[in-house]
Amino acid sequence: MEDHIIKIFKESARVKDIFLNENLGKLVNIIETLTAALKAGNKILLFGNGGSAADAQHIAAEFVNRFIIERPPLPAIALTTDTSVITSIGNDYDFSEIFSKQIRAIGQQGDIAWGISTSGNSPNVLKGLEMAKKTGLTTIAFTGKDGGDIAKIVDFSVNVSSGSTARIQEAHITAAHVICEMVDIKLFQKPDFK
Repeated sequence: MEDHIIKIFKESARVKDIFLNENLGKLVNIIETLTAALKAGNKILLFGNGGSAADAQHIAAEFVNRFIIERPPLPAIALTTDTSVITSIGNDYDFSEIFSKQIRAIGQQGDIAWGISTSGNSPNVLKGLEMAKKTGLTTIAFTGKDGGDIAKIVDFSVNVSSGSTARIQEAHITAAHVICEMVDIKLFQKPDFK
């Protein structure tokens, strides 16, 4: 059993190392884009399914409440939390529309739409990001495997090159924590980061 536990931890670390090597520049660009959008008074809309829905909520909470430093709340909304909205759209239209209709309702030009899909092919995440682009939002995708159709349509795509949903999610939340910390530093501590 101990050997298997060690194997899982080593695989998680290996996947994160590969992810960082493949996406470091993209993460810097995302941090700069989020910082600029928040400075301009825009908001972040986050969404995904299952564990990615939980990640969307987790990340939104880090922005709205605080992450590491004491600072004013930042505007972020997880589109995965309003069960009445989600179920009414799913019932009256289709489950694939649950994010696109919300983005159409509350997204404004200059906002950020951040979709999360470990497969890169979730139909509702794809439609949400397509609507975001039509509405003038900047689009970010966290994906896995080969990035799928979602990676092809967004402004910023970071992909975890792994077939393991668990390892993909672990890299996603680590990257999201890094983004939250760096946005906080850039907005409120003003370091000399280039």
